Amino acid sequence: MYNPFSLRSKTILVTGASSGIGRATAIECSRLGATLVLTGRNEEALQETKEQLADLGNGHSILVADLTNEEACEDLVSRLPLLDGFVSNAGIGKMLPLQFYSLEALDEVFRINCFSPMLLLKLLVKRKRLENHSSVVFTASISGYNNVAPANGIYGASKSALSAYMKYAALELAGKGIRCNAVHPGRINTPLISNRMLTEEDVSKDVEQYPLKRYGEPSEVAHAIIYLLSDAASWVTGTNLVIDGGRSLK
Repeated sequence: MYNPFSLRSKTILVTGASSGIGRATAIECSRLGATLVLTGRNEEALQETKEQLADLGNGHSILVADLTNEEACEDLVSRLPLLDGFVSNAGIGKMLPLQFYSLEALDEVFRINCFSPMLLLKLLVKRKRLENHSSVVFTASISGYNNVAPANGIYGASKSALSAYMKYAALELAGKGIRCNAVHPGRINTPLISNRMLTEEDVSKDVEQYPLKRYGEPSEVAHAIIYLLSDAASWVTGTNLVIDGGRSLK
């Protein structure tokens, strides 16, 4: 059956695959025929993701790595097969009013959300782990796009920087046939939003800012990522795809 979104015969690396959007992306990619390489720091959680993948005989694998460590990134890349897709999803959130910023907090968030993806893509290109006509998708956020909220400056700035970098990468790698894009989710029901300085009342008010009157689900972001990974998006590069239930309309 004709399906331009099929990922059959494609091998895709997903970082941050232990939960949330990363886990959902891996699961949905497997359902469309991809072979997954899952990476993150929690081996047990990665194994839980792997057990939910479709067609376990398809050669899916786990490579545990701390992407904040340059040597660990180099080791990870040395163990990778040739890739048709790379989903850079690993990230952390931190809500902190600006008067409480510290170099340590800035370094922690930017290192995971921005610097590590930049370094990892460099290594993938340098070690020729990305096939020509492959696709790279970064998980950014509407917090780095146009949804500015108190106490979220470090996270938003890190995602804004990642989005800007994506455009440079798209331009520089276009000659190799490597496409680079970013998705910008609104608030998604993942563990990342469960440890914030928000009361139930705050959450209820926030949900009302979404025209669709709910937060998104990880699978809804995964489906957009799949579009960018697939041949259906073969002429799409350097693009920010907003997935926010209409939040940016307000």
